[in-house]
Amino acid sequence: MARSPRPGIERDLHALANPKRAIDLQRFFKTGPGGYGEGDRFLGLTMPQVRQLARTHGAASLKDIERLLESPWHEARTLALVLMVNQYAQASEPARRAIYRLYLARTDRINNWDLVDVSAPGVVGAHLLMRQRGVLRRLARSRNLWERRIAMVSTAAFIRNDQFDDTLALADMLLTDPHDLMHKAVGWMLREVGKRDEKMLRRFLDRHAARMPRTALRYALERLTPRQRQHYMTTPRT
Repeated sequence: MARSPRPGIERDLHALANPKRAIDLQRFFKTGPGGYGEGDRFLGLTMPQVRQLARTHGAASLKDIERLLESPWHEARTLALVLMVNQYAQASEPARRAIYRLYLARTDRINNWDLVDVSAPGVVGAHLLMRQRGVLRRLARSRNLWERRIAMVSTAAFIRNDQFDDTLALADMLLTDPHDLMHKAVGWMLREVGKRDEKMLRRFLDRHAARMPRTALRYALERLTPRQRQHYMTTPRT
């Protein structure tokens, strides 16, 4: 087990604790028995508070970041990931490689949908933008729900650069994933493709709408016209 991070980081985290809000967050993130976030613990911070802490402690070392990832507190792990995203954007190439390697080595601590969504595009997606992307297929085949979500959500970085092939290929791979949180991730990324290239989204839907889970389909259709949405929602199921 890694040691605690610098006392200043932990002190500042705990100084912002809000026990009442923490109870609401534990309910929202399904931390009860059998929930996808079972056993997670919250201090009750807001995301703007976490981002402010990331600015205050922006020079934290990777050792400090990994120690935050080891924390039982959800917001400590969130802070670690925001620090990684912020540092990656400004880092030298060797430092970027180190951040990326740490991220993939500690996916066991990136264990809820918000942690994935706040970090995967800015670390994994950003790192693979000009590189081979086979690791995403490996993650997409993982038994771990969060690794599969990392694979899908990382492609947001590609979409922003008008690169859609990997998003569509992974969406096809994950289309019949058993978990609702993956249906949402797939539909979300398809919707983002459609914002930039509606024809490409519609070609994908023409091929796959009949076998898409309803949640994924609804997310993907959100920005289409009512007539287009009706067409795909009434496609006979296969």
